[in-house]
Amino acid sequence: MKTVKKKSKLKHVVYLILALAMLVYALPMISFEPGGGWVSAFGAVWAAFAFLVIGAHLHFILGVNEEKQRALDAVRRAKLRDLQMKWAAEGGKQEQSL
Repeated sequence: MKTVKKKSKLKHVVYLILALAMLVYALPMISFEPGGGWVSAFGAVWAAFAFLVIGAHLHFILGVNEEKQRALDAVRRAKLRDLQMKWAAEGGKQEQSL
């Protein structure tokens, strides 16, 4: 299981490096001057999208999803335990009424 996670993280590291390289290469060529019209708008949108991609890969690499998943798993286990206790208590009540 860990090798799958390592491969997955390696893939995200490679994609992050590629996105950073594209941004470093393209950013000096993009004109952000006022009055640039569609060229400036496209450059700004492209740069914003590149930053979103970089942020998404950093989010995955840093393991924020893993922490959230562990917390959600703990909540699910607690709910399941409560449900099992409730069922056990209801089963005991039914046996007493018989």
